[in-house]
Amino acid sequence: MTFGFPELAAIRLGYGLSPLMPPPENVEAVLSGPAKAGPGPDAMTTARASELMVRLRDLTKARKEGGQEDIEKSKDFNRTLGRMMVADLQSRIIRAVDDPIGFGERLVQFWADHFTVRPAGAGQNPLAVAFVDEAIRPHVNGRFEDMFFAADTHPMMLVYLNQTSSRGPNSIAAKRNRNKALGLNENLAREAMELHSLGVGAGYSQKDVRQLAELLTGLAFTPADGFSYRPQLAEPGAESVLGESYGGGRRGGLDDIRSALTDIARRPETAQYISRKLAVHFVSDDPPEDLVRDLTGVWQASQGDLPQVYRVLVTHPALAETLRQKVRQPFDYLVACYRALGITGERIAALEHPQNARMTFDPMTAMGQPWARQNGPDGWPEDSQAWIAPQLLAARINWSLRMPRQMLDDMPDPRRLLETTFRGTQSDQLAWAVPKAESAAEGVALILASGDFNRR
Repeated sequence: MTFGFPELAAIRLGYGLSPLMPPPENVEAVLSGPAKAGPGPDAMTTARASELMVRLRDLTKARKEGGQEDIEKSKDFNRTLGRMMVADLQSRIIRAVDDPIGFGERLVQFWADHFTVRPAGAGQNPLAVAFVDEAIRPHVNGRFEDMFFAADTHPMMLVYLNQTSSRGPNSIAAKRNRNKALGLNENLAREAMELHSLGVGAGYSQKDVRQLAELLTGLAFTPADGFSYRPQLAEPGAESVLGESYGGGRRGGLDDIRSALTDIARRPETAQYISRKLAVHFVSDDPPEDLVRDLTGVWQASQGDLPQVYRVLVTHPALAETLRQKVRQPFDYLVACYRALGITGERIAALEHPQNARMTFDPMTAMGQPWARQNGPDGWPEDSQAWIAPQLLAARINWSLRMPRQMLDDMPDPRRLLETTFRGTQSDQLAWAVPKAESAAEGVALILASGDFNRR
């Protein structure tokens, strides 16, 4: 049995093959995926997240001052917000499972991790969901500079990196409150350069970081007031970032910030850094230099027009030459398992708490990827070695044995599953072993736990 581009694209660029839908026929079919990855009809917004955060604040206050009924109301609402990330994971899995192409949802995962945010407590969960729906999904098929600005000025990013506490040293607010510790916070400026655009060692200096941090002062968010630009918090005067001056006299606020981030987004260091990151994520931990060079060249020529960059990735020979050089991260693995077994988004949507958590959130945690709980702003590791430690592999094996029994009425024939899951891409060893399994359940588990399936 031989395989071609459709199978390669489904496995490497999507979430694997499914018996319920054909793989993408050609390059154009794959590239149509990102345009369909926009926010859904139930997308979370900052406005709605703010309402929920205010409600939690009010209930917490009432709990401290009221009686048992107020205590129970506060506990129930806090529990509801606490489960929001489990529900978010469920909805993200549903979209990935049902996506006939998969490439768009893979890109949502990539960019959401590139611009990592982590909610601190249940109260920030709605804002973290809004971040993906407002800053990532609308820009997946657009220009990088627009996503960069949307992500780094989003309220969730401001909260996560403590930008809401940043004050210009010579701002009106600082001068009026000289007895208070109102200082400059450089977190957002540093991550904007180091992680979100230029990359480590790109030639910027500590002075550039500080000047960008001063330019970013004025960005504000509170649940009660929402997002705003507050000139009284901003450092007055012009700021010089990477040799370019922004602001001056009367600061332009968000316009100045957008100009600076746009210029950073269009620098050759940004093209090089993120092109390599895309190649590492989709192709290989050590990607071919010609792939990185080709991605970088198109990025620079198009000024970060992402659809043109994606086309290079989708059509490059390296995609076939490096098959199975990437380990599927736990989210990818769960989705690929569901797709391979023909489990639909409708079936997953029917899971209610706590069964939903047992079938999604808990196994991902056991496999080393607790949802929305990255260790730092650099996101999840790409190195395959980070995902194949003995304990983490044991969690995958246990999942492959347990999940099919719980989610399927009838176990599929492993020999048929082998065909629909790999379509000729399987190794000779796996093709030999599956028909010899002692039971259908063991055969299915052998496929899902195999190196062939865990790698893409």
